[in-house]
Amino acid sequence: MRYALLIYDDEATWDALSPDGVKAAMDGYHDFTERVEARGIVHRSEALRSVAAATSIRRNGAERMVTDGPFVETKEQLGGFYLVDVDSLDEAIDIAREIPVLNGGVEIRPVMSISPRDAAEG
Repeated sequence: MRYALLIYDDEATWDALSPDGVKAAMDGYHDFTERVEARGIVHRSEALRSVAAATSIRRNGAERMVTDGPFVETKEQLGGFYLVDVDSLDEAIDIAREIPVLNGGVEIRPVMSISPRDAAEG
């Protein structure tokens, strides 16, 4: 089963790090990525730019509004993700526990397959 491991962290924590602190934190992510890639379970991983670069589309009835910034106000911001293919939610949880989040958390969400065959099976 595929799971998205969505990494939420407080950008202010990252902004407050010294250059050596940023390097150490990124080294933790590189080490984690190498470990899970070696297991052959990662389909994709990406880091996202700052929430300040986000654009959102909100729907209010028939009207769609484009706004700068994230859709929801949260203490932590979505900073990146891993897409993994593992046998169970328990395995996804074990992997997510290893992600070196500084001051936030990881949301584990099953990935829904959407294909014409999936729709026919309904």
